[in-house]
Amino acid sequence: MPDIPFHPGRRTALAALLAATAAPRLSAAQGEAWPNRPVKLIVPFAPGGPTDTIARMLAEKMQAAWQQPVVVDYKPGGGTITGTNTVAKAPADGYTLGMAISALMINPSMQPSLPYDTRKDLAAVSQVALTHFGLFAHPSLPVGTVPELIAYARKNPGKLSYATPGVGTGTHLAGELLAHMAGIELVHVPYKGSSPAQQDVVGGRVPLLFDVMFSAMPYVEDKRLKLIALASPKRAASHPDIPLIAETVPGFSAMSTIGIVEPAGVPADLRRRVGADIGRIVKAPDLAARMQQLGMEPVGSTPEQYAALIDTEIDKWAKVVKTAGIKIE
Repeated sequence: MPDIPFHPGRRTALAALLAATAAPRLSAAQGEAWPNRPVKLIVPFAPGGPTDTIARMLAEKMQAAWQQPVVVDYKPGGGTITGTNTVAKAPADGYTLGMAISALMINPSMQPSLPYDTRKDLAAVSQVALTHFGLFAHPSLPVGTVPELIAYARKNPGKLSYATPGVGTGTHLAGELLAHMAGIELVHVPYKGSSPAQQDVVGGRVPLLFDVMFSAMPYVEDKRLKLIALASPKRAASHPDIPLIAETVPGFSAMSTIGIVEPAGVPADLRRRVGADIGRIVKAPDLAARMQQLGMEPVGSTPEQYAALIDTEIDKWAKVVKTAGIKIE
């Protein structure tokens, strides 16, 4: 068989093809392709609940994309601190990722003795989703809009209270932020979880409720609660007709987020590649649909976008906690 000439142009094309094929397997350490062994995904809760559900769905998709096992590892305790500390103290080799919620941004101001420095010891990979907080009211409260609520609070100083799932939660801080920015008095009534808070507002014992929109919407649908507004900076894709607090109180923003972080020190090119993979996975129709069923909006941000959000939220909640004098007993 005659030899087939190998022209320089073909050599160049082949080299480009091989480079493109090899590109996804970036090096996490000198001379080591990534991933070449299982990747661990830390969940800072016990099994069950929406964060775990999303983690397991992400793990399945990441495993398919990376052709390596992605193992979900549960590290509950300390209001997510135990799991987050596990991530912060892990080797910066790209093989440990962690699920993070809004507590990541709140804990630095609520927990003065964290075993890690959120900004220095952790790196943002991607914001996976956001969940809307809603401001709900008992039907007997004579307000239906944020302007009416503010006017009512000013006429009845110290008499308007709001229930939340607990001290130091995102919903608690949302109420404190509203009181500060609107110049009104709101009395916080904390509960141990959403269910008892919802029940006392439905029963008329507390007039207002700050809670995750998805969790309390069934009470709105059967007219046992009314939804005044959402706390998010943008209207909900699922309910674009619901107004925002920010439309009356400019700059107001409070929401629940789910994201993925990793130990600081992982090479930036690898972090961007993982963030891009997660972004594609989150926006896949099946996973996006499942998130929407759980009351979440898929995001799939870049590491830089998620890092900017974390910085902004840490600073914002630190000011709210200091102004309101909030302390966890």
